Amino acid sequence: MKTDRAAFRAGRREQLMTPVRKDSYREQAKFHWPAVCPECGATYRKGRWTWEPPVADAKPHRCPACLRIRDGMPAGYVTLKGAFLDAHREQILSMVHACETREKAEHPLQRIMAITEVEGGVQVTTTDGHLARGIGEALRDAFKGTLGVQFAEAENLVRALWQRD
Repeated sequence: MKTDRAAFRAGRREQLMTPVRKDSYREQAKFHWPAVCPECGATYRKGRWTWEPPVADAKPHRCPACLRIRDGMPAGYVTLKGAFLDAHREQILSMVHACETREKAEHPLQRIMAITEVEGGVQVTTTDGHLARGIGEALRDAFKGTLGVQFAEAENLVRALWQRD
């Protein structure tokens, strides 16, 4: 018996989607007016934060990145470890800053909050999880090593660990 495969269609599989966790630092709705951050100068227009010059009637409103910096609540952690870090610290930190500069030019909410010394390495905290993952991937691509990325869905938090011995 011959079957016509073209007539067969796989059934739709319904999935229960987990509810999206709300990030308390992101706006819950779009503003209906232009805004400018009084701290960093980023402007909010047409539903997104940009580095465009503010319009004359822009209202002052602190951007989510400045709120995170003020509260000390990072959205991403990148931990750098290993003997390679000790030998090439300047190059590695230069790449970290270059990643931030490149991303921040297009996405004002992606910033480095702090770079601190931790036991056995360096920790970079960021205002956005995408930047944390991007820094880790850039280091892995440029200097090799291993990269582990964990996303804590309940906390809207990304932890990346890059290391090379």
